Amino acid sequence: MNLAARTTRVVPSATLNVSATAKAMAAQGLDVVNFSAGEPAADTPEVVKAAAKAAITDGFTKYTPASGIDELKQAIVEKFSRDQGIHYEPSQILVSCGAKHTLYNAAQALLDPGDEVIIPAPYWVSYPDIVRLADGRPVIVETRERDGYALDPAQLEARVTPRTKALILNSPSNPTGALYTRETLEAVADVAKRHGFLVISDEIYEQLVYGETPFLSLVSAVPEIADHTLVVNGVSKAFSMTGWRIGYAGGPKALIAAMAMIQSQSTSNPASISQKAAVAALRDGTPFFKELLTDLSPKRRLMVDTLNAIPGVTCPTPAGAFYAFPNVSGVLGKRHDKGTVTTTADLATYLLHEAHVACVPGEPFGSPHHLRFTYTPTIEAIERGLKRVERAIRALT
Repeated sequence: MNLAARTTRVVPSATLNVSATAKAMAAQGLDVVNFSAGEPAADTPEVVKAAAKAAITDGFTKYTPASGIDELKQAIVEKFSRDQGIHYEPSQILVSCGAKHTLYNAAQALLDPGDEVIIPAPYWVSYPDIVRLADGRPVIVETRERDGYALDPAQLEARVTPRTKALILNSPSNPTGALYTRETLEAVADVAKRHGFLVISDEIYEQLVYGETPFLSLVSAVPEIADHTLVVNGVSKAFSMTGWRIGYAGGPKALIAAMAMIQSQSTSNPASISQKAAVAALRDGTPFFKELLTDLSPKRRLMVDTLNAIPGVTCPTPAGAFYAFPNVSGVLGKRHDKGTVTTTADLATYLLHEAHVACVPGEPFGSPHHLRFTYTPTIEAIERGLKRVERAIRALT
């Protein structure tokens, strides 16, 4: 069978692959500590589950408008205004089947073959492939750990060409946990305005910020960039609703309408029950993500401190999200009885099979010197897993 060429331009999600392997090993009875999954360990809030149960009881189980129900769009409008001072009309809102689906719709609506999208590295693993699936070309701009992974406006401008259609910003970042400052956001907005490209601001981890540096949306920092910005968010991370699959976007009407049209011919509406649950999350779920931050804060400290105590490993403290992104350059090149740890993929494989600890290599994030660890498991699991990591790394020669 001759498959479409686009299938050869993308690879499966590295994070989902590692997580699936870890779960398969656990199903075989192995005690695997899973630091790979990008989701909170906490259960979905009761107020959200109650809204979903009520939707089922009330028979709200049929098709809805493809772009989302009015009640949820209004809740999203209220959320943007309340939390970020961004003012949209419901016609500027699209509800999709998760933030990844939102990003996919945006790429399909925006890109023609050969169009370019600038992506700062390290990046979330799916950004380049979402661009490729729309026949676009990802243009990677490196950022540096010693600069807090800030995007250099001069480097950004140097990569702009007549084919540049968009820039993807992710703050707080997956995988680094880095936050963009007002200064950086203003400089990026200046480049975008002068060259006329869209900024796709992925803010899915917006609520998961630990206080050292406050979160600031691009449109909050530079309101006049609103007509050239698509703000992407969702309920998955802050409300522990990864499986409910509700993401959303606010942005220019023409782009939102085009994304909605594409969605109407692909997935149709997001699940009706999940939409009702998302209304409850956005309107009544604020106490939950505050509790989530209280739970995550000591786990973050434990993971960062423990990783920094391992020989050959250094780990900056993430400002947001729930990932640690340790630099393991000092471990690469070492050997074990079955071979040499040449890449972070080698190291992740070694840790999975020798220490029964699952983490994600840095290469799929555009960073060949790092691993990504999620610090959402229990304190006990973090302690147990990192002890195994330390023993395994110390065993290398």
